Amino acid sequence: MSHWSEVFYFSIISAALLLSMVGLWFTAVMPGIDRWGKRFFLCFFSVLMVCCFSGFIELILSHYPVPGAAISIVVFIELLSLSLPLPMLTAYMLHACGENTRSSRLFHAALGLLAVYFFVLASAPFNGVFSYATADNQDYRGPLYALLLLPLIAILLLNLWGAVRRRARMSHKAFLSFVIAQAPMTVALLVMLFVDALPLFDISYVLSALAMYSFILSDQIEQDLRHQREIAHERASVLVLQMRPHFIYNTLMSIHSLCSLDPQMAQQITMDFTNYLRRNFNAVASDSTIPFSTELEHTRAYLAVEQARYDDMLVVDYDTPFTRFRLPPLTLQPIVENAVKHGMDLDSDPLCISIRTRYTDVGTEIIVEDNGIGFDPSGESEPHIALKNIRQRLEMMCGGTLELTSREAGGTRVTIRVPLKNEE
Repeated sequence: MSHWSEVFYFSIISAALLLSMVGLWFTAVMPGIDRWGKRFFLCFFSVLMVCCFSGFIELILSHYPVPGAAISIVVFIELLSLSLPLPMLTAYMLHACGENTRSSRLFHAALGLLAVYFFVLASAPFNGVFSYATADNQDYRGPLYALLLLPLIAILLLNLWGAVRRRARMSHKAFLSFVIAQAPMTVALLVMLFVDALPLFDISYVLSALAMYSFILSDQIEQDLRHQREIAHERASVLVLQMRPHFIYNTLMSIHSLCSLDPQMAQQITMDFTNYLRRNFNAVASDSTIPFSTELEHTRAYLAVEQARYDDMLVVDYDTPFTRFRLPPLTLQPIVENAVKHGMDLDSDPLCISIRTRYTDVGTEIIVEDNGIGFDPSGESEPHIALKNIRQRLEMMCGGTLELTSREAGGTRVTIRVPLKNEE
């Protein structure tokens, strides 16, 4: 072997060993992947580390006067560890399809081919037809070396055939990651039929494993995000169930009293209350963002009912010239409801609520201010929890933010920022 080829092989095998260690470390510390997947990749990268380390030791021993048997043992360990990831990939594919490996004929066939490979590999040191070590500590391919690799090639082809047949039962990224992992391995094995390039084989395995891991991790993260969006939608549904019973009771009692005193006002409150309930239920039925104008009308309906109940004790000021953007349902109305519920004091001055929108370079701002008694924004009180839920839905559904501050003159200010991408 020439000096430059030795340097090249040392560089390749060192890079493969380092990358396999990195993959093992990332698998151990990175969240976001399920328990089965974590165990699979921990085993997968561990096997690749053994394989790369064996190749590294082989290159080092070839420069020292050690018995030829030692070289043969190291090569045996390297070739053995190179074969183990193949049935592991079969197990991964079956798991992605929801199949049990114990009852899978495909997995049993892969294990059978692996057993054939083990038998041939174990017999190699005794017959010299597959590989042999020379007196100068160099390991060479025998005349039938290509036959040694045929069981591994068969497992790879079996895996590809099984994946294509099960394509409909695998997620897109799971299938793509499997194919990406298989392709370099297949190419490396085919090259190995004609050229002795074990270090290239090692690096192709490791790169395939890293690509596969990144795809699986990305798929898991997307599933987690979908799950979080479902949770956000459920939280929006819970908001309807959290409608204050005393608010509904007081509204109905107000309508009852006004039926004889002011029938026209009773009709108006009934209409506003009906609109409020209808928009609440429509908001829960929506699993995406809605126009701000829809959310504003929902808020107006709620405040109209409250103004009828509290008369002059509740003053509302609207300044909303910018409405052509979208936001999650039940964003503005619960904030205003918190302001009324926790800011109203019938023994003090009227509660004034201001709702404003303004256009900025990065999007649109909604500012809700009140002059009520306020509340501690850092605590775990009911309004704080409600605002936390709204903040999470804003971040997940439209990339928005929510900021809660206290006004210098007393009361609370809530600022919602909705990015430009949500404009209509």
